[in-house]
Amino acid sequence: MPNADHRVALPVGERQYHISLGPGELAEYILLPGDPDRTARIAARLDSIELERRNREFATVTGMYRGERVSVVSTGIGTDNVEIVVAEILAITERPTFIRVGSCGTLQPEIGLGDLVISSGAVRLEATTSFFVHDGYPAIADYEAIVALVEAAAQLGHRAHVGVTATAPGFFGAQGRPIPQLPIRYPDLAEEMARQRVLNFEMEASALMVLAHLAGSRAGVVCAVYAQRTTGDFVVGEAKDRAEAACVETGLEGLRILAAMERQKREAQTDRWRPSLWNRT
Repeated sequence: MPNADHRVALPVGERQYHISLGPGELAEYILLPGDPDRTARIAARLDSIELERRNREFATVTGMYRGERVSVVSTGIGTDNVEIVVAEILAITERPTFIRVGSCGTLQPEIGLGDLVISSGAVRLEATTSFFVHDGYPAIADYEAIVALVEAAAQLGHRAHVGVTATAPGFFGAQGRPIPQLPIRYPDLAEEMARQRVLNFEMEASALMVLAHLAGSRAGVVCAVYAQRTTGDFVVGEAKDRAEAACVETGLEGLRILAAMERQKREAQTDRWRPSLWNRT
């Protein structure tokens, strides 16, 4: 039936306008790549698939991964797209857990191409979240998601760094990259972020963190380093494929670990996970 509030731009019925999904079609554990083509590559890692759908840049797969029902929904590029995807997912799920798997450029010289960056929080350089919260409101990852991603990377043998990310509203001028034909306002932005011990630039994390937190959901972010901003180097070829694979499998394992953590909390009758709960299983 139609939404009672005429300001909500949703069609008649339960299927969401942009992601073209309805209740029951998504798992409660959701991987969010940016690139819609990455959804198909992630789907190849699932043990079985029950749903595949694509509308615009939003490509979705739901299936089973190592005993857990999971979904993959691509967001496209940018925090505005993340807002659309998260809002529509929240409308058709109960309490989703999100892990963003993406790419980034590192600002610190000790972080290598192909390494992973697990975000503990994000600098909100974008404007999307300002329509939801005060400008001083922090974008922070859920601590359980951070722990799960750190554990997943360690189990898989991937080199991972944990720290603060900067979420930019663009790729070029918005990240301090010079554009010969255009003036940019903050040419020293990358150096400034680096001095503040920001590990990496990317374009979606802060929106996911803020919106998930507001909704009472868990969210984490892991990105593969595709660019080293201190040298200008980019990852290419097979090395790029390996970096993407490391990020994706860390995200999938992170979701599986988070599901196990949720079961441990239920068994212990607590709403907060703590390391000692591992000893109960």
